[in-house]
Amino acid sequence: MLFHDSHDTAYRKPLGAIAAGDTLTIRFQCDESENVTLRVWDGAEHKTIMHSTSEHMFEATITVPQVPSLIWYDFIIHRPGGDARYGTSHDQLGGIGSFYYGQPQSYQVTVYDPAYKTPEFLHHGIVYQIFPDRFMRDKNGMKGRVRKIAAAHPDATFHEEWNEAPTLDIDPDNSDNRALDFFGGTLRGIKQKLGYLKDMGVSVIYLNPVFRSRTNHRYDTGNYEEIDPIVGDQAAYDELIAAAKKQGIRIMMDGVFSHTGADSKYFNLFERYDNLGACQGPSSPYYDWYHFDEFPDRYDTWWGFYTLPAVNKDHPSYRSYLLNPDTGVLPRWVKKGACGWRLDVADELPMNLLREMRTSIKGADEQSVLLGEVWEDASNKIAYGKQRCYCLGDTLDSVMNYPLRRGVIDFFNGVIDANQLRRIILHQQEVYPTPFYYSLMNLLGSHDRVRILNAMAGYDQDGIIQMDREEAAKIKLGKRELKTAKKRYVEAVKLLCALPGAPTLYYGDEIGMTGMADPWNRAPMNWDDPDEKLHDDIAQLLTRRKHHHVLQTGYLSVEAPTEDTLVIKRYAEDGKDVFGEELSDKDMTIKVSRK
Repeated sequence: MLFHDSHDTAYRKPLGAIAAGDTLTIRFQCDESENVTLRVWDGAEHKTIMHSTSEHMFEATITVPQVPSLIWYDFIIHRPGGDARYGTSHDQLGGIGSFYYGQPQSYQVTVYDPAYKTPEFLHHGIVYQIFPDRFMRDKNGMKGRVRKIAAAHPDATFHEEWNEAPTLDIDPDNSDNRALDFFGGTLRGIKQKLGYLKDMGVSVIYLNPVFRSRTNHRYDTGNYEEIDPIVGDQAAYDELIAAAKKQGIRIMMDGVFSHTGADSKYFNLFERYDNLGACQGPSSPYYDWYHFDEFPDRYDTWWGFYTLPAVNKDHPSYRSYLLNPDTGVLPRWVKKGACGWRLDVADELPMNLLREMRTSIKGADEQSVLLGEVWEDASNKIAYGKQRCYCLGDTLDSVMNYPLRRGVIDFFNGVIDANQLRRIILHQQEVYPTPFYYSLMNLLGSHDRVRILNAMAGYDQDGIIQMDREEAAKIKLGKRELKTAKKRYVEAVKLLCALPGAPTLYYGDEIGMTGMADPWNRAPMNWDDPDEKLHDDIAQLLTRRKHHHVLQTGYLSVEAPTEDTLVIKRYAEDGKDVFGEELSDKDMTIKVSRK
């Protein structure tokens, strides 16, 4: 018998990620040989003879590197007929390993900075994502800003009725939705609904971009220093920050720094800004931020979209514009009251830039957050040919937890069973340091995916667009589909509220909104006809989470007694939570079922 389980303290202690310079004890069960070698890789190969501690049990203790990094281990079993190899599971989720012929896949150990800390409010938080144009109009609408709006958005169209469907307007040059239709949601509209959010237990609002931009999604930034006049102005932003603070709610901004809009003060393709942009030639202070193959018509873009010119992220002027402690965009908005930043496509930003971003915002406010959009395992991602780890303590505080989202949806749709979902959860617990793991943004819905009820009805597929948009527009959930989807959604939120990390709602999911991918997942908030029962069920789960600290920072164990059921236990050890703080809450056990 060959056996090792990295999710069990009998075989690996301590479990999970480990602080740099600490010791790690690894045990291996083997009845096929008296000689077993622990093989460790940290950039170089190290072999340690394991000693026998009891019949068929072998042990070795190593000191992990002093420098934060990833290391790997597996086992060599020296048999008379030749060596055998044992490594991690074939799905690379750790836990019980596998026999290999030849070089095995190795177990990962994340070695992180002992000084790594993440903002406490995330450990205890409940996040609500708002797409600003579609959440709430205020009673004054665009009054007082009509001229500014006309100047900033000459090609925009405005829906007269709040409950109209979003417009699908395909750009023939890039097959993307132009996103030039607006419903007029505002910052003051969000302010009016702070009580609604507080009553649900929300403590952090994650705002999709609010800076001046051409489109309704605003991921094509026109000016990082100016609030888009459709959503408001600086005064409206200040009012929202102040009002939210009184309600115990923080505001997290969305930063798009891998590219800008073509219609921006920096690029100025359409000459709508009264300064020299890169398209006006080398005399522009922004010219060197971009790369032109043939000036001015051919230039580097983000994923081929001509409306999104890519930025030279290594250029000193660009970095100073973002990071200067006195004038930089990132610290500036933190000083103006934001609790930090969610970084769009964080894995497309250089690692040294992420480090500088972290230093910059922490200099403005030590408790500010830098949270990244990373769709894969954030401890071990290959991006642009290089391995990247975002959880060593030098870059991000945490990430949007898309792998968990995928696992949860697959579980409720019968694609995987409870044990496989348990393995996904335990794998994240294993590879993510505690400060990072307890700060995850655990989401189900987002502006980049079909609405969660559509996903729970089996309509979530790989890719942003997923299917022909004209066909997607025709998809409506039937009564039976909707009933099943809502039941699954409530159970899924129950699961998120039982796990470490901040449960995250996408606006309107809690009242039963449906829709396929962009633009239908970005419809206006249905204030007139919400599903009150669904809202109350979700609010009850969030409120329980808010009032029980053991669900926020308690230890975690996960079992799968049947293929349809997960049992989550949260508990204290010696009256302390995972951060060593006093925890007087009683243990809590929560069962989640797809039946």
